[in-house]
Amino acid sequence: MKSFLKNSNIFNLLSEGISEGIIVVNQSQVIVATNSSAEEMFGYEKDSLLGQPLNLLIPMKYRHAHGGHFNHFMDKSAKRQMGHGRDLYGIRKNGEEFPVEAGLNPFEIYGETYVMALVIDITERKRKETELSHWAKIFEDSLSEIYIFDVESYKFINVNKGAQKNMGYTLEEFKALTPLDIKPELNEEEFGKLLNPLLKREELKIKFETSHLRKDGSLYPVEVHLQLSNMGDREAFVAMVLDVTESKNYTERLEKTVEKRTEQLTIALAKEKELNELKTRFLSLVSHEFKTPLSSILTSVTLLSKYTQTEQQQKRDKHVNTIKNKVRQLDTILSDFLSVERLESGKVNYKIEMFPLSKLVNEVVYDANMLLKPGQKIVYPENIDNIILNFDEKTLELVLSNLVHNAIKYSPENSIITMEVTQEKEGIVLQIIDAGIGIPAKEQKYIFNRYFRAENALVNQGTGIGLNIAKQHLENLGASLYFFSEENKGSTFTVRIPVNVEEKISK
Repeated sequence: MKSFLKNSNIFNLLSEGISEGIIVVNQSQVIVATNSSAEEMFGYEKDSLLGQPLNLLIPMKYRHAHGGHFNHFMDKSAKRQMGHGRDLYGIRKNGEEFPVEAGLNPFEIYGETYVMALVIDITERKRKETELSHWAKIFEDSLSEIYIFDVESYKFINVNKGAQKNMGYTLEEFKALTPLDIKPELNEEEFGKLLNPLLKREELKIKFETSHLRKDGSLYPVEVHLQLSNMGDREAFVAMVLDVTESKNYTERLEKTVEKRTEQLTIALAKEKELNELKTRFLSLVSHEFKTPLSSILTSVTLLSKYTQTEQQQKRDKHVNTIKNKVRQLDTILSDFLSVERLESGKVNYKIEMFPLSKLVNEVVYDANMLLKPGQKIVYPENIDNIILNFDEKTLELVLSNLVHNAIKYSPENSIITMEVTQEKEGIVLQIIDAGIGIPAKEQKYIFNRYFRAENALVNQGTGIGLNIAKQHLENLGASLYFFSEENKGSTFTVRIPVNVEEKISK
């Protein structure tokens, strides 16, 4: 190190004039010189790195391999880019890792060998590379056709896979063509007029319809979205093209059948009206369902703060239980909405396994007993101890819990909810029977619709999601859910689980 420092003034003069970080180490990988750019890059004070091992600037997870790479480099003793083919990282004084690029240069002075590393922080470059890779993937994977062509020659510069597949040309074949080769409806003069507003910056984007000519000679209608963009140091046109064959055919069919079109529009308007009514009812319902328990929680929390005496523990317990029940209610509502999302996205994974029906029924009844109104009673099914089901246990528990809870909610005090199980040749039949308010005949066809609640049930809490979720889960597993109900007399909901569930799912 002493011999190297003999020329430290010259080193300082030269190194401080460049923006890249310079680090010089001896054969023992001890730092003997740095410039201010390197010190700033790694977060150290001036000269504080001198005499420190080079490993101080290398993340822990890379240190074990660094020694071998360094020795190999010293054996070769030639200029080269460090980490060729590998990502290199440094670590700042504060522990932050960051990507770097380093060029290595061995040299001798006063009979000793040193290595000078020219280090560049490439954090911003890596970010741009990642961003570019992201957009490149979108470009290639897009189902729409995307074309990039030169502003002067009109020659295609790049074309995504969607366009190559739809048009029948390879990328190399496309590069010998222009948009005019695939748009027989346009000539060069017309195309120039079309592009002129973009070149003059009068418009940011233009949209038009035309036809594309495939390599096999077939034509198809397209909608083109065209704009001017930059590709590095030159401008290019970018065209996003949508195949509108289906919409064109659909329009033609509608124009030929005006009467049918009127009928379809009438039906669509009726459905839209019905959907809007459901949305309005749903928003009102959700607002009520969340507001009521939250108000109860707020009230209980406020009252809790007033009961500070030991003898008031009973009052505190009462409000703690209220909070627990309302939180459980909110959790149930959120679970229902999450179930809807999972069903819609197809992210439900069912687990078919053998389990005793009595165990599941016991759990459902035990939880339901805590919800019973005064005088209500659940009649437990007989002779189910030996019934073993091959089904998704969690799904069946969710379905039965929903049906039993509904029976309790919509039945009066001092009423009986009956659970019956019948073993048939085709499978198992489970029934939940109540003597509650029933479902009005005119509304029964909507009962499994999402967010729907019968008019006579609106005074009770509920989201209108449970039955919809239960039915979808069962049908996904090859089972079924149906009901019979009379207003003011009660309802019977029936779950039918077939044998060989896995075979039915596979079909």
